[in-house]
Amino acid sequence: MMNSIHTIAFDADDTLWVNETYFHEAETAFCELFKDELPYETVVQELFAIEMKNLHLYGYGVKGFMLCMIEVAGRLSSGVAHGSIIEKIIEIGHNLLQKPVELLDGVAETLDYLKDRYRLVVATKGDLLDQERKLAKSGLQEYFHHIEIMSDKKTNDYQKLIRHLDCQPEHFLMVGNSIKSDILPVLETGSYAAHIPYHITWAHEQHEEKPESDLFLEFRNIREILDYF
Repeated sequence: MMNSIHTIAFDADDTLWVNETYFHEAETAFCELFKDELPYETVVQELFAIEMKNLHLYGYGVKGFMLCMIEVAGRLSSGVAHGSIIEKIIEIGHNLLQKPVELLDGVAETLDYLKDRYRLVVATKGDLLDQERKLAKSGLQEYFHHIEIMSDKKTNDYQKLIRHLDCQPEHFLMVGNSIKSDILPVLETGSYAAHIPYHITWAHEQHEEKPESDLFLEFRNIREILDYF
């Protein structure tokens, strides 16, 4: 494997830097707005249902999350969300968009070692402006040959990326925290995929069963990649 890999792609959120932790905090702040009327779990379930309903319209990212919170607020207030609640929701969203970029442990050192030995790529999904902001603030841009901000991560999306990179599937490795988005569709292309779990996973990304494939690797942290390369 060490001799066959030429290109290594990294997911960004919760692989290179903290993300889901901040969304979880924002979700908690949203639920607090209704703490006197509804149980926390009821609000969480309603928000997730609306997120799934609107995913094909809004895609992934903070702005779609804000719109979903506003829609849920309207539903929970009989269709009339108070202006003060809307203002608080917008504040929650703005705070989320301005969170610091906190690199995960070992990221900078690992990329620094790999950058002159492999072609490194970011392959992440989400809102274009927000992901560009986080990448710029991360200080990691210098390590990457190419940045791909994807609207989704299906098999055909990875196939397009691999073709764009003029790379054969057997020479491509994807590294990410989501079995559903970063591993399974990549394995379907005939490429290698390495899973690095993060301690919080969005419900939509949860997938408990690990793939049985010779192309699948699993690490406890990003530094363990260096044991292979």
